[in-house]
Amino acid sequence: MTITSPHLGSSAGWTDARLLYALEEVVEKELDRHLKVTKDWMPHEYVPWSDARNFPGFFEDGEAWGKEQSKVTEIGRIALVVNLLTEDNLPSYHHEIATLFGRDGAWGTWVHRWTAEEGRHGIVMRDYLLASRAVDPDKLEQFRMAHMSEGFESDNSHSMLHSVAYVSFQELATRISHRNTGHQSGDPVCDRMLARIAADENLHMIFYRNLLKAAFEIAPDLTMQAVRDVVVNFRMPGHGIPGFERAAAQMAIGEVYNMRIHHDDVLAPVLRFLKVMEIDGLGPEGRRAQEELGMFMGGLDAEARKFDEKLAARKARMAARASA
Repeated sequence: MTITSPHLGSSAGWTDARLLYALEEVVEKELDRHLKVTKDWMPHEYVPWSDARNFPGFFEDGEAWGKEQSKVTEIGRIALVVNLLTEDNLPSYHHEIATLFGRDGAWGTWVHRWTAEEGRHGIVMRDYLLASRAVDPDKLEQFRMAHMSEGFESDNSHSMLHSVAYVSFQELATRISHRNTGHQSGDPVCDRMLARIAADENLHMIFYRNLLKAAFEIAPDLTMQAVRDVVVNFRMPGHGIPGFERAAAQMAIGEVYNMRIHHDDVLAPVLRFLKVMEIDGLGPEGRRAQEELGMFMGGLDAEARKFDEKLAARKARMAARASA
């Protein structure tokens, strides 16, 4: 497709304020669409309350947590903690997008609606984990305090366009992580809960992805550069969680989230939908960003193939040991 230059002239003419104003009608349209297709749901309906019992502390009949009480797998426990601690930082996420997008008009309505919907995710996940005794409640709270006490600042807080590009991928990444955690959890109740959360995340991704498409139409060079920067430097929002690197490595081996999933199920689908590599009519900076994006995706695919081979070899060794 051919995209013409923005009416403001060069890329230098676009500021965050002008982009926010130019995209306001798109935000309003996408908000209306979102409210028509989204479904309200009750977090308490997804929690196995009948499994709950008191923990020690103020209750004399309190029972201490033990790993044998958990119905979820080891990888399920690891991923659930990472996913919940990520959701716990909602106050910081709200502050960032409210600062970038504003609290007025369609942008503000979306910011508050998104925050309200995301709030359900932390509520239902924590209630499930505590009622079902899926994870150690003391460690979970200690991790939450440590993680939130550090604060959070996005890598893209300097630019609303970079932020829109980031969440277009991040919302899908979160959906995939929740969905795969459910599949790997070993508990149908957990799987059902995370499927409900994943459905929300998918709708959030569609909102931002469509907004990013509109940004390409009015400011293609700047948007291409933003997408290049975000894809090349992408980090999940939970990267500051205590022990995140080790947990991420375990989640990669457990096929909850790894390089192959990131390339095939997150980056590639969004780039393909937006036809990013087919956009022409770009200026020098836009073309350079497009070329660098293509090279990065090729390199990531090659790295993912190496990971696939190592993972397959690991599975073969484990199968051989099990049958010995």
